[in-house]
Amino acid sequence: MAKNFPSREENYAQWYNDIVIKADLAENSAVRGCMVIKPYGYAIWEKIQSTLDKMFKDTGHENAYFPIFIPKSFFSKEASHVEGFAKECAVVTHYRLKTSADGKSIEVDEDAKLEEEYIVRPTSETIIWDTYRKWIQSYRDLPVLINQWANVVRWEMRTRLFLRTTEFLWQEGHTAHATEEEAIEETEKILNIYATFAEEWMGVPVLQGIKSPNERFAGAVETYCIEALMQDGKALQCGTSHFLGQNFAKAFDVKFLSKENKLEHVWATSWGVSTRLMGALIMAHSDDHGLVLPPKLAPIQVVIVPIYRKIEQLEQISEVALNIKKALENKGISVKYDDRDTFKPGWKFSEYEFKGVPVRLAIGPRDLENKTVEVARRDTLEKEILQLADIDSKVEHLLEQIQKKLYHRALSFRENNTHVVDTWDEFKDIIENKGGFVLAHWDGSTETEEKIKDETKATIRTIPLNEKESEGKCIYTGKPSKQRVVFAKAY
Repeated sequence: MAKNFPSREENYAQWYNDIVIKADLAENSAVRGCMVIKPYGYAIWEKIQSTLDKMFKDTGHENAYFPIFIPKSFFSKEASHVEGFAKECAVVTHYRLKTSADGKSIEVDEDAKLEEEYIVRPTSETIIWDTYRKWIQSYRDLPVLINQWANVVRWEMRTRLFLRTTEFLWQEGHTAHATEEEAIEETEKILNIYATFAEEWMGVPVLQGIKSPNERFAGAVETYCIEALMQDGKALQCGTSHFLGQNFAKAFDVKFLSKENKLEHVWATSWGVSTRLMGALIMAHSDDHGLVLPPKLAPIQVVIVPIYRKIEQLEQISEVALNIKKALENKGISVKYDDRDTFKPGWKFSEYEFKGVPVRLAIGPRDLENKTVEVARRDTLEKEILQLADIDSKVEHLLEQIQKKLYHRALSFRENNTHVVDTWDEFKDIIENKGGFVLAHWDGSTETEEKIKDETKATIRTIPLNEKESEGKCIYTGKPSKQRVVFAKAY
């Protein structure tokens, strides 16, 4: 299955793209810059979605849905917000087509021009805050804790499957609060949910912090983020949680009557993760043999492959295999028994290895005699022969081991590729030749940040939270600095 499959060292970009396509995760569509998410890929997204959805609901959030079309006038109400998204917006100008005069083509009906143009949703702050104005009247209506699962459109010139597409899937939370303290607490709570999910389900270690003003979400007072390091030494932003202050509340006149009978603007947050997490999964764990999936998010956690020559052997193997399947499913483990006779066992082994199935069980006539099963783990490609007794508990324990192994392997990679530097020359050398996270002093100015980016293509990925102040000098200007920040090249 992996013929003509380049290694990470040979061509990282092609390696990534081949995994996405050959592992049946997604493919490019007829619409330039958009993707088709195939069933296997969508099954992973559904696991991401269902896990996060429960985490949101466990903390008091509810799901709702808002229009994909946003009146153009809404964007002009929050100046910094529209400036941040203006170049990515798709605009609907007409609502009807017509047949051309010669009847051979379809063209826009100029008589069907909209009185007000619509923006195809790049994010939903504006349409949601116009709605909240109608919902919120007094402190008794607060907090409003809403999440939306939706698609968005941001017009991209250079696209890459899952990482950057014109249309992508995501969730976006939008909350309203009576006080600044409550809104900041919400922002940080969501950041912790994202970090927990990334580390405990995805097996991806992340840094938590805040964005520099230059990297901040358009319209936010503060943007919190989680950042992960991919195997090519580049950073990937895996989730953001924004404290919006009262910017959108003032723009859309969202007020509430306080306990003191005063009309006050509410305080807001917004937060989201997207199908970009699929890209993080691939790049954080996969290897030169194909996709590697953490068990908690694998659509198929265990595959059972029979090895036989005669149909009588298959019947005997199937009886044992189906009993194993049932025992594993009773433990909540997803299992596939692949008894297709159109493919040989070796082909099946290659297929499931490439698609990242965490554990493979193989059973042949000799295993029936010895009451054993061959167990192969995807993360290390190791195999062992185990007794069938209590095989369900053994496999369950193995899946737990693999989940932990993937996290610690990724953590070790990050630690080995995190560098502390104090000089500009050292900074440039590591960014250019080694990659990874670079901790360095910065003078706090946007001007310096932009100059560093222009000269090295490295950006400030995050200003770490809860880090002790450490006096130093900016690597670029030599001006005083109170804390190191995290630089890296990024996707």
